[in-house]
Amino acid sequence: MLRPFHVLGIQQIAIGATDKKRLHRLWVDMLGLEVTGTYRSASENVDEDICAIGAGAFKVEVDLMQPLDPEKKPAVQNTPLNHVGLWIDDLATAVDWLTAQGVRFAPGGIRKGASGFDVCFLHPKSNDEFPIAGEGVLIELVQAPPEVVKAFSQLAHPGQSR
Repeated sequence: MLRPFHVLGIQQIAIGATDKKRLHRLWVDMLGLEVTGTYRSASENVDEDICAIGAGAFKVEVDLMQPLDPEKKPAVQNTPLNHVGLWIDDLATAVDWLTAQGVRFAPGGIRKGASGFDVCFLHPKSNDEFPIAGEGVLIELVQAPPEVVKAFSQLAHPGQSR
């Protein structure tokens, strides 16, 4: 099947808990990840620390999340591995094509994410109208900036520039 876009690599892993202090102790204090930012959103019901592994175009975020209100949705603490983010070379094209193929997206459309990139989410559950979904996993599609697209392209095609 010919796709009009490419998944370049892992952009982030998001981990949720009712209290992110325990996550911080493991990921930052014990494993040495660097906290590079924070994000709070009432509409997303999230308070998160944005951490990093790696550098440059190959930096991967590990987002440590807790709900602002554990009784509200989205429930970022359920499941503990909340979602996986994938770098996409052309997000708008990917969303159009995937929707036409029957992929279900979560409400909200393309919007700015916690790190400032355009994002959208594949719904974890399919339905009759959209029979393809994340099979229990929330998947974030993230528009890769030009330097990330170029770096992954150079890995895939050494000696060529995109």
